[in-house]
Amino acid sequence: MKIDSHQHFWKYDPVRYDWIDESMSKIRRNFLPQDLLPELQTNDISGSIAVQAQETIQETEFLLEMSHQNPWIKGVVGWVDLESKEIEKDLEKWQEKKALVGFRKVLQGLPPEAMENPPFVKGISLLEKFGFTYDILIYPQHLDHALKLAKKFPNQKFVIDHLAKPNIKKADFGPWAGKMIALGMLENVYCKVSGMVTEADWQFWKPSDFHPYLEKITEAFGTDRLMYGSDWPVCLVAASYTEVHDIAQVFFSSFSESEKSKVFGKNAAIFYDI
Repeated sequence: MKIDSHQHFWKYDPVRYDWIDESMSKIRRNFLPQDLLPELQTNDISGSIAVQAQETIQETEFLLEMSHQNPWIKGVVGWVDLESKEIEKDLEKWQEKKALVGFRKVLQGLPPEAMENPPFVKGISLLEKFGFTYDILIYPQHLDHALKLAKKFPNQKFVIDHLAKPNIKKADFGPWAGKMIALGMLENVYCKVSGMVTEADWQFWKPSDFHPYLEKITEAFGTDRLMYGSDWPVCLVAASYTEVHDIAQVFFSSFSESEKSKVFGKNAAIFYDI
């Protein structure tokens, strides 16, 4: 079973989705399951993981409703206030929703030190108890703190979204590569093969631009802890769904069938327990 481990849905509202700026005008509209399903079918993908794109409980409820109506949505990575004083009670309540597999906070817009805030750390510490995963959405400057967090909770399942967004447009590795290698040494940390086209030159990228980054994360995480994700519909500002899928397909084309099945489905199924 092939799985897209990272995509979004929304009913577009310029206030609620204010991060979609003028440069991203292509995605200033509704994106719902009926829009994604043909793309998955074209690329022989059986299901997906829907990930939050807004930090509200309403977003989590919306995604869960979409998954209830569309069984091919295999899981939901929602949002919850991890810093709430009632977080343990909240997680206990959310545990009843079988489609809810994990949570995400938009850390990329915060100082790296935000990952050390005691209330946030306490919230992360409770996820394992209730069987939830955590998606880490960050930039390279956050990687040191992400490493500390993952080391602190060795039994908590973490996944780095979008390769931690290296500067592909400028073909810049910087300290990113070494820090990803360090994270890859932790068996509780996975990485999503996603979000690359939006870190490249939107108009003039070419598939080879991504190969050095894909080589590095494969070195870091191996094929047992990588999972394909489209980042649809955000990817549409730079590429079609099929173009994004083909970047990964071409790169991994020389790998064994077993390795490819892991990257394109089995790892996501194991990580999210679906």
